[in-house]
Amino acid sequence: MTDTNFEKSRLIANTLAAVGALLPANLSEEIKANISNSVKVALDSMDIVTRQEIEVQEAVLSRAREKISELEARINELESQQE
Repeated sequence: MTDTNFEKSRLIANTLAAVGALLPANLSEEIKANISNSVKVALDSMDIVTRQEIEVQEAVLSRAREKISELEARINELESQQE
């Protein structure tokens, strides 16, 4: 299991535990299981991204912006040499 999948599984488990803690104690186990299963299915269907994935994409975007700035400066330099 990758770190990302582990983090997502841990998030789902923590959410299920939190939901379970909010359910009334006198609720039947079958109803609790159905609610937990519904929450799990809903979370599994979401395209959840981890903080690590966001940070990686931010770094990629930052490098791309730097490269674009460098290329724009180079284009401006070449254009000014042609004049």
